[in-house]
Amino acid sequence: MTDQTTLELEAAAFRRLIDHLQKRTDVQNIDLMNLAGFCRNCLSNWYQEAAEGKGIEMDKAAAREIVYGMPYDDWKEKYQTEATPEQLAKMKEVHPGH
Repeated sequence: MTDQTTLELEAAAFRRLIDHLQKRTDVQNIDLMNLAGFCRNCLSNWYQEAAEGKGIEMDKAAAREIVYGMPYDDWKEKYQTEATPEQLAKMKEVHPGH
């Protein structure tokens, strides 16, 4: 497999992940953090860091809009729910100090 093919496959998989996360608004970021160790915000941070590594200026809001498919504040208003005591306890257990 060529480097270009690898790049294209990785890009396609990334786009599919983003599409999946945008459709699964029922899945809260805290659940992703507790189960997978990353969330939409982590993914947007990684995207921003990759852009900056290529010399492309990108702020956090722009990166989050790419991942969320809308401005972050709009997503939070539409889809984010209050974390339950159980979710918070799990977060503290799995990611102490986060």
